[in-house]
Amino acid sequence: MAAVEKRAGRDANEGVVMSYIHPGSRLGVLVEVNCETDFVARTDDFQDFARGVAMHIAAEGPVAVSREDIDPAVVEKEKEIYLEQAKNEGKPEHIAEKIVTGRLDKYFQEVCLVEQSFVKDPDKTIQDLLTELTAKIGEKISIQRFSCFRLGES
Repeated sequence: MAAVEKRAGRDANEGVVMSYIHPGSRLGVLVEVNCETDFVARTDDFQDFARGVAMHIAAEGPVAVSREDIDPAVVEKEKEIYLEQAKNEGKPEHIAEKIVTGRLDKYFQEVCLVEQSFVKDPDKTIQDLLTELTAKIGEKISIQRFSCFRLGES
């Protein structure tokens, strides 16, 4: 794990833009996965990871890569909703705050790609897979961004 943390500060400017088109061609995903060298970007492990992430995005529909990528106004609105719900349930203020934190964590697990359970292995999150691959390959790997396209939606 220390080796993974040591690599976190490195630049990851190589990588791939992986695509996935769902059967029937009504849904498509593009995901940018970066690494430090083009050599790693061409490996089967890296390509399989990027392909798996693209398929996962198509299946689960995350809205952001990580918590930091979600608009703070959206997070604040979610907090307000959860706080109001807790108050309506008659919870004391100090308990309501803990409920808000728990519900917000659950929200992030639903909408943040790296916090979602991987569809092919629900015991692991995308972040777990990312950490494992970084340790195996020996380079920093990151998911930069993604876009999902659905026929008929803008």
